[in-house]
Amino acid sequence: MPQLLNDEIAASLKGRDFLALADFKPEEIRWLIDLAIELKRKSKAGEVYQPLKGKTLGMIFEKSSTRTRVSFEVGMYQLGGYALFLSRNDLQLGRGETISDTAQTMSRYLDGIMIRTYAHRTVIELARAATIPVINGLTDYAHPCQALADYQTILEHKGRLEGLKIAYIGDGNNMVHSLLVGAAKLGLHMSVASPEGYEPDAELIRQMQETCSETGASIRVVREPREAIEDADVVYTDVWASMGFEAEQEERAKAFARYQVNEELVQYAKPDFVFMHCLPAHRGEEVSPGVIDGKHSIVFDEAENRLHAQKAIMAAIMA
Repeated sequence: MPQLLNDEIAASLKGRDFLALADFKPEEIRWLIDLAIELKRKSKAGEVYQPLKGKTLGMIFEKSSTRTRVSFEVGMYQLGGYALFLSRNDLQLGRGETISDTAQTMSRYLDGIMIRTYAHRTVIELARAATIPVINGLTDYAHPCQALADYQTILEHKGRLEGLKIAYIGDGNNMVHSLLVGAAKLGLHMSVASPEGYEPDAELIRQMQETCSETGASIRVVREPREAIEDADVVYTDVWASMGFEAEQEERAKAFARYQVNEELVQYAKPDFVFMHCLPAHRGEEVSPGVIDGKHSIVFDEAENRLHAQKAIMAAIMA
């Protein structure tokens, strides 16, 4: 596995924070994907690989989770370490202690911190004050762990990444932000269809279009779902109202009514397209049951790969 033995890339990742894919070079992202695939192979073969033996990951959850919590806990266990679950109520953060003081204190006890929270600035502030690696488990702006697992899944099913087309239909949220960065850096073409007022961050689009000029990728933001999905290799969607936006559910349901990924819409994708969703899904809203439960859906392969992608991240930055 020559790519996995690239000492220069391995050295560049050691001790780093994992806050956003934009912080990493294309070759570093691809190295992490290759490592995730190798760690998955080891796991399936029953090979013991424990580079984090004796190490502890503190997991701060200000947002609840199924996949993030289970995959990080199991991942740390499989890598030989221990994961410590910490809700906001378990910490003095809930009583007004600063992020900086929390980060400096936890750095004396732990070998790494994973945080799943709301504001992206919280993760940045935590990482600045901590002296140990910090992993972004999700913020309102970015979801890099999920995107890394997504590109691993696409590579496994399609055999390549460069030149493929991803169509994202729906809200321009944290998920699409991380997917756009990955597409730009890894050489994919990505089209996003969102209603007016719900587009991805304009500054991020501008930055990633500059990256596209270096990698041969392309990014388009359009209004019509059919235009975005035409000839797509990968079709992706997410909930219309992410966690923290529940109060807007009714308003968003009206705005996104034409943006459901259903049997009629996916006819415009390539015949061998794959369907992806980061889960949890609301069947009958952003996606029809026939699509998410149909033969093109790879959502549970995608969910499984959260485990392997995050193991790759932890092994690379914490070992």
